[in-house]
Amino acid sequence: MSINEEVELLRKIPLFAKIEPAKLKLLAFTSERLTFESGEVLFGEGDMGDAAYIVIDGEADVIIDTPSGPVVVYTAARNDILGEIAILCDVPRTATVKAKSELVTLVISKDLFFRMVAEFPDMAVEIMRELAQRLEQTNIKLREAVSAK
Repeated sequence: MSINEEVELLRKIPLFAKIEPAKLKLLAFTSERLTFESGEVLFGEGDMGDAAYIVIDGEADVIIDTPSGPVVVYTAARNDILGEIAILCDVPRTATVKAKSELVTLVISKDLFFRMVAEFPDMAVEIMRELAQRLEQTNIKLREAVSAK
């Protein structure tokens, strides 16, 4: 995939939709593309966060440990961002993320991610929206898990 194709991909992600193409080109150029095989772990719950992952292709399960075992709280797909909580809050990873299929990602370092958020307030608003939606989905899953006991 060329830089221009990566820029077009980034433009389709709500988080980056309002960022000018030149900045997206810089983001694409300074990011790393990683591919994970099905079943491969991107990062584990409790790991320190050093990067966020944008799903270019494939799916990944977001899994949290509970007293009754692991629970998949979300399945990420194309254009989703993963791992941003740990780098935003400077806390250990809140979940394990495992490739559900072959998974192609764009990896954005913590420093670059913070520069983008500081420079583009619209991006910060989109991150808040995404996190709020995930929190609601996690709450639903936890309610389901508790009521199933």
